[in-house]
Amino acid sequence: LRSEESKLCALVVIGVNERGEKHFLAIEDGERESTLSWKGVLGKLKEHGMNAPELAIGDGAMGFWAALEETYPETRQQRCWVHKTANVLNKLPKAGQPKAKRFT
Repeated sequence: LRSEESKLCALVVIGVNERGEKHFLAIEDGERESTLSWKGVLGKLKEHGMNAPELAIGDGAMGFWAALEETYPETRQQRCWVHKTANVLNKLPKAGQPKAKRFT
Protein backbone atom coordinates (compact mmCIF):
# COMPACT_ATOMS: atom_id res chain seq x y z
CA LEU A 1 0.00 0.00 0.00
CA ARG A 2 1.54 3.26 -1.04
CA SER A 3 0.58 6.90 -1.03
CA GLU A 4 2.37 8.70 -3.83
CA GLU A 5 2.17 12.02 -2.01
CA SER A 6 3.83 10.95 1.24
CA LYS A 7 5.73 7.87 -0.02
CA LEU A 8 4.47 5.83 2.95
CA CYS A 9 4.11 2.10 2.64
CA ALA A 10 3.02 -0.85 4.76
CA LEU A 11 5.84 -3.13 5.85
CA VAL A 12 4.44 -6.59 6.57
CA VAL A 13 6.13 -9.67 8.03
CA ILE A 14 4.40 -13.06 7.90
CA GLY A 15 6.10 -16.11 9.37
CA VAL A 16 5.57 -19.75 8.46
CA ASN A 17 6.40 -22.47 10.96
CA GLU A 18 7.66 -26.00 10.23
CA ARG A 19 4.04 -27.24 9.92
CA GLY A 20 3.32 -24.69 7.19
CA GLU A 21 1.11 -22.55 9.44
CA LYS A 22 1.24 -18.82 8.69
CA HIS A 23 1.55 -16.29 11.51
CA PHE A 24 1.15 -12.54 11.16
CA LEU A 25 4.22 -11.07 12.91
CA ALA A 26 4.27 -7.36 12.12
CA ILE A 27 2.72 -4.53 10.19
CA GLU A 28 4.28 -1.09 10.38
CA ASP A 29 4.15 1.98 8.23
CA GLY A 30 7.44 2.92 6.70
CA GLU A 31 8.91 5.39 4.30
CA ARG A 32 9.65 4.15 0.77
CA GLU A 33 10.48 0.65 2.03
CA SER A 34 13.80 2.06 3.22
CA THR A 35 16.53 0.15 5.03
CA LEU A 36 15.92 2.33 8.09
CA SER A 37 12.20 1.49 8.11
CA TRP A 38 12.86 -2.24 7.72
CA LYS A 39 15.57 -2.16 10.41
CA GLY A 40 12.95 -0.77 12.77
CA VAL A 41 10.49 -3.58 12.03
CA LEU A 42 13.06 -6.38 12.16
CA GLY A 43 14.75 -4.87 15.22
CA LYS A 44 11.47 -4.90 17.15
CA LEU A 45 10.89 -8.54 16.25
CA LYS A 46 14.39 -9.42 17.42
CA GLU A 47 13.93 -7.46 20.67
CA HIS A 48 10.75 -9.42 21.31
CA GLY A 49 12.69 -12.68 21.03
CA MET A 50 12.23 -13.75 17.43
CA ASN A 51 15.03 -16.11 16.42
CA ALA A 52 16.77 -15.72 13.09
CA PRO A 53 14.53 -17.07 10.33
CA GLU A 54 15.86 -20.01 8.32
CA LEU A 55 14.76 -18.30 5.09
CA ALA A 56 13.37 -14.89 4.17
CA ILE A 57 11.36 -14.43 1.00
CA GLY A 58 10.58 -10.94 -0.23
CA ASP A 59 10.05 -8.73 -3.24
CA GLY A 60 12.74 -6.59 -4.79
CA ALA A 61 12.73 -3.92 -2.07
CA MET A 62 16.44 -3.38 -1.49
CA GLY A 63 15.84 -1.84 1.93
CA PHE A 64 14.44 -5.12 3.24
CA TRP A 65 17.47 -7.13 2.15
CA ALA A 66 19.95 -4.64 3.60
CA ALA A 67 18.10 -4.52 6.93
CA LEU A 68 17.82 -8.31 7.03
CA GLU A 69 21.56 -8.65 6.43
CA GLU A 70 22.26 -6.36 9.40
CA THR A 71 19.65 -7.80 11.76
CA TYR A 72 19.75 -11.50 10.88
CA PRO A 73 22.91 -12.07 8.81
CA GLU A 74 22.59 -15.86 9.05
CA THR A 75 19.18 -15.91 7.34
CA ARG A 76 19.12 -17.25 3.79
CA GLN A 77 17.45 -14.99 1.23
CA GLN A 78 15.14 -15.80 -1.67
CA ARG A 79 13.41 -13.50 -4.11
CA CYS A 80 9.64 -14.00 -4.39
CA TRP A 81 8.94 -15.81 -7.67
CA VAL A 82 5.57 -14.09 -8.11
CA HIS A 83 7.18 -10.64 -7.96
CA LYS A 84 10.14 -11.69 -10.09
CA THR A 85 7.88 -13.20 -12.76
CA ALA A 86 5.68 -10.10 -12.85
CA ASN A 87 8.74 -7.88 -13.25
CA VAL A 88 10.04 -9.97 -16.16
CA LEU A 89 6.64 -10.11 -17.86
CA ASN A 90 6.31 -6.32 -17.58
CA LYS A 91 9.47 -5.94 -19.70
CA LEU A 92 7.96 -7.93 -22.57
CA PRO A 93 5.69 -6.41 -25.22
CA LYS A 94 2.04 -6.66 -24.13
CA ALA A 95 1.23 -9.01 -27.02
CA GLY A 96 3.85 -11.56 -25.86
CA GLN A 97 2.97 -11.56 -22.18
CA PRO A 98 0.13 -14.14 -22.23
CA LYS A 99 2.25 -16.70 -24.09
CA ALA A 100 5.26 -16.14 -21.82
CA LYS A 101 3.07 -16.40 -18.71
CA ARG A 102 1.95 -19.90 -19.69
CA PHE A 103 5.55 -21.11 -19.21
CA THR A 104 5.82 -19.87 -15.60
